[in-house]
Amino acid sequence: MSVEFIDSESVISKIPDGATIALEGFLGSDVPEEILEKLHAVYLKTGHPKNLTFYHASGIGDGKERGTNNLAEPGMVKRIVGGHWALAPKLEPLVEANQIEAYCFPQGVLSQIFRDSAAHKPLHITRVGLGTFIDPDLQGGKLNLAAKEDLVSKMQIKGKDYLAYEVPKPNIALLRGSYADEDGNITFEDEPLTLESTAIAMAAHNNGGKVIVSVKRIVDRGSMKPKDIRIPGLLVDYVCETDDATMTQQSTDTMYNPDFVKASVIRAEGAINVPLDIKKVIARRAAMFLQPEDRVVNYGIGKYPETVSLVLKEEKAADNIITTVEPGTFGGVPLGGGDFGCAISPQSTIDQPYMFDFYDGGGIDTTFLGLAELDQKGNINVSKFGPKIAGVGGFVNITQNTKTTVFTGTFTAGGFRADIENGELHITKEGKSDKLVKDVEQVTFSGHVAHENGQHVYYVTERAVFELVDDGIELIEIAPGIDLQKDVLSHMGFKPNISDDLKYMDARIFAPEKMGDIINKADKSVGVTN
Repeated sequence: MSVEFIDSESVISKIPDGATIALEGFLGSDVPEEILEKLHAVYLKTGHPKNLTFYHASGIGDGKERGTNNLAEPGMVKRIVGGHWALAPKLEPLVEANQIEAYCFPQGVLSQIFRDSAAHKPLHITRVGLGTFIDPDLQGGKLNLAAKEDLVSKMQIKGKDYLAYEVPKPNIALLRGSYADEDGNITFEDEPLTLESTAIAMAAHNNGGKVIVSVKRIVDRGSMKPKDIRIPGLLVDYVCETDDATMTQQSTDTMYNPDFVKASVIRAEGAINVPLDIKKVIARRAAMFLQPEDRVVNYGIGKYPETVSLVLKEEKAADNIITTVEPGTFGGVPLGGGDFGCAISPQSTIDQPYMFDFYDGGGIDTTFLGLAELDQKGNINVSKFGPKIAGVGGFVNITQNTKTTVFTGTFTAGGFRADIENGELHITKEGKSDKLVKDVEQVTFSGHVAHENGQHVYYVTERAVFELVDDGIELIEIAPGIDLQKDVLSHMGFKPNISDDLKYMDARIFAPEKMGDIINKADKSVGVTN
């Protein structure tokens, strides 16, 4: 069958009721936004297509209207299996009301599972997710009562536990590229990422489905370089040339920046001066866990991991570090906010499933991630807080397979403030809620599994530093100026192990001058009892 060129509204008629749809996108990058908006509009007008099932690896949306927010209509969607949910707050009421069967699986698993679908493999087998809420011994990745079907099971191979994820058989693929030629070949030269687009197209095609691709332009046959083609025309059924340039913007925040797709940018970096505040205190202490031999580093999204990156640049300690971001970029300058996932002048960009192969195989030396909720077992929750669903993104793959994981965040939340004076930390307003609780609401990171895996895990706050040990977490440092009982222990839902050699955090962390030699194994801190 030759490819058919139609508009985005006409393509909605090609999606049958009850379809299983593989959807591409990462925040606002690579998202077939025009098709999603037409899907929403046609459903409101006709009530079709309905009872749809969606699989998507990454969070897709802007936290307001775009992306998977277009799916937030009762009856339109039967089930969503997603790697991240926070960018589609309009879906939360439907999940809470059990109007959607809602599942959350690791981003890496979902990015890789489409390759298994293309090869007609029945299961995706991995250790990623063990001990977390995705483990069938806990919640099996289910986010509500409507999610009754077990989509993940546990099995043993050579005496070790593994998780076996059911592999979907999508009959619709919704994708976006940059250009299509007259044979339906698709290139991605203007997209900052390639994600799992090839795998999704192949999965839908090999399962007898239809592949639909939105592009900004259609070009002449033979005008593309064969190696630039990421989706062969053989796999493509319908191509939609967008009517609106905003539907092909590179990210949530950026319409088009050539620096996202070119490695030839030469830009002198100005002086970086990070103000001495709580973010910098946390980032400085976290950065000190880097070892001289660490080369590959991952920074999670959020102000504290991102500040670690800035501190390392300020200290001129980042020259030998290669950064990675889960959707596929190596090197360059990783971006945050609505540009997260993109990088300025990346050294290379690979497909997302291969990046997670790299991560799952232990390719990252050290990762810096956020800390939302921590419990007595060293478990972390960043995925669910009451009715608010964040999801996991790449968090589970990264934290379960990285040699050294450093969680960063404030000790309490909700209005917390502190001042740094004369090398000491003083709490001026305590947060309304304690983040160190007896048991987290949802286990996104398992301290037990990490300890069994022999990983090094640290939890860094502005006033206290903890280390994962065999029976939970151990307090190893407190900030100068902090009272152990009043400022630390009284704001914890459990009593931690306390190191016999409890120390004050390095005094350089609280000084306005640059630290110098921040990546250093030498212990410069002073014992609390000294």
